[in-house]
Amino acid sequence: MCHLIHQIFLSGREERLRKEEEEQKRRKLEIAEKQARKMEAFLEEKEKEVLQLQEEAKNFITPENLEARIEECLDNPRNYNFAIDKDGRIVKRTVLS
Repeated sequence: MCHLIHQIFLSGREERLRKEEEEQKRRKLEIAEKQARKMEAFLEEKEKEVLQLQEEAKNFITPENLEARIEECLDNPRNYNFAIDKDGRIVKRTVLS
């Protein structure tokens, strides 16, 4: 009789330990999946930043395109001397000479 009770106790304990181990594995898997999603989102964000920087780099002035950029500016003068009101409208502008 005592041997039977001992067997029941051990089988219940083994079952409980097995369930705890499965729960632990499940939690570790959830954490790993969450970290993978975070890393994927991070990599997507960095990829967007790289693409944006590559696009912005197309407008950089380099020694190779310096002459062309100077010519472009001389051909298309811009006047940055103006005043705006509180609503953002231009209220005063100087004339380019």
